Amino acid sequence: MYIQQRLLLHLARLVKTRVLTGIVRNTTLGNTLQESLDDLIQYGQITPQLAIKVLLQFDKSVNTALANRVKSRLTFKAGKLNTYRFCDNVWTFMLNDVEFREVQEVAKVDKVKIVACDGKNIGEENAGSKR
Repeated sequence: MYIQQRLLLHLARLVKTRVLTGIVRNTTLGNTLQESLDDLIQYGQITPQLAIKVLLQFDKSVNTALANRVKSRLTFKAGKLNTYRFCDNVWTFMLNDVEFREVQEVAKVDKVKIVACDGKNIGEENAGSKR
């Protein structure tokens, strides 16, 4: 029974119909939530179905917060664009000698990887799926 529950939760993680889901769940906060849910399932405190609902709500809440609460703007300039890729509506850029700027603050880094997707389109998909 426990193996079936773990498999169900694992499958829920693998089903990434929204790009942002994969990006957000691979953060420290997302990984910690998933590990905590795994522990709760293991100790019989919650069902795998509830864990899936929690993860889906987490995805929705983070997407909403990013769309509505983040107001700051950041600009950057790269010395060199090493590689770029566009796949499944996700841009990935590998940059060298990058300067990030926010108003008066400046940060310089040697290498950076930027993964970007259109959060507005993802939010529209979420809204449409409720109908």
